[in-house]
Amino acid sequence: MQTTSVKLYSLGYTNVKTYWTAALFIAGNILLPQLCHLIPQGGIQWLPIYFFTLIGAYKYGWKVGLLTAIVSPIVNSMWFGMPASAMLPAILFKSILLAAIAGYVAKRFQKVSILLLASVVISYQLVGTIAEWIWTGSFMTAIQDFRIGIPGILFQIFGGYLFIHYLIRK
Repeated sequence: MQTTSVKLYSLGYTNVKTYWTAALFIAGNILLPQLCHLIPQGGIQWLPIYFFTLIGAYKYGWKVGLLTAIVSPIVNSMWFGMPASAMLPAILFKSILLAAIAGYVAKRFQKVSILLLASVVISYQLVGTIAEWIWTGSFMTAIQDFRIGIPGILFQIFGGYLFIHYLIRK
């Protein structure tokens, strides 16, 4: 398994770069879901609302990730009705969890690898699935990401690695 050192940051809330960086990832988390929703069931298959949260938190720290995790789903829901407001709490929880786990793993290991990103994605999905099951009371709704969203999970792992490793390596 290839592990690559990349320059990782931990931007703080007093740094203006935090907000500019988060704004770029929020824009990505608004545009990517719109593209995916052009495909029937594209949103639930590709899980696009999480992609730039993962990248932002892993590369620039949990604070950028947290801003992206909170603002992206809310703006998407308000502007486009997706995610549906009934699903917003579960998606916000998973997004916040993703930002926290990705930020922690990046800071702890100071490198990026497929295995590390897989651990981040599987961790937030497992904990998020349990929370969603408790929240909705529906096991089938809770495991939807694992039943239908495997392409999205794989996209987060492999696409996230490629994005961090090749596109924003500096």
